[in-house]
Amino acid sequence: MMAATWTDRLEAGRVLPAGYAVFALAAGGRSSVQLATHASRAPLAYTLSALAALVYVAGLVALLRAGSGPRAHRGAAVVCGLELVGVVGVGALSLLDPGAFPDDTIWSRFGSGYGFVPAALPVLGLLWLRTGRTKDVPTV
Repeated sequence: MMAATWTDRLEAGRVLPAGYAVFALAAGGRSSVQLATHASRAPLAYTLSALAALVYVAGLVALLRAGSGPRAHRGAAVVCGLELVGVVGVGALSLLDPGAFPDDTIWSRFGSGYGFVPAALPVLGLLWLRTGRTKDVPTV
């Protein structure tokens, strides 16, 4: 009998989409309030928060559809890859030019305000997609 892998123990096919849903709500709520109440204070940061929310929604849908075929699987990998580029890019920019980020985005400092979960999600998503276990998740 083989030892359980991390995907078996965590049921990543169910946990990852839930994480994406939570972060879509968090980034969407945060950016909505920021843009509605004081958009001129940090327009770049607030716009990037709104973009992050859209990426999390796309990631949620892509991960849920990943088991419906090779094209959907590749699409999910692309979304996770783009998310990783966003987290690294915004994280680096927020450290290199803190003046551009008077308020944090969900990806500022690589997601430090959220326990670095925003940096871990795309990596975990890509690892899970690599396992080929996407067929275990009900598709939408």
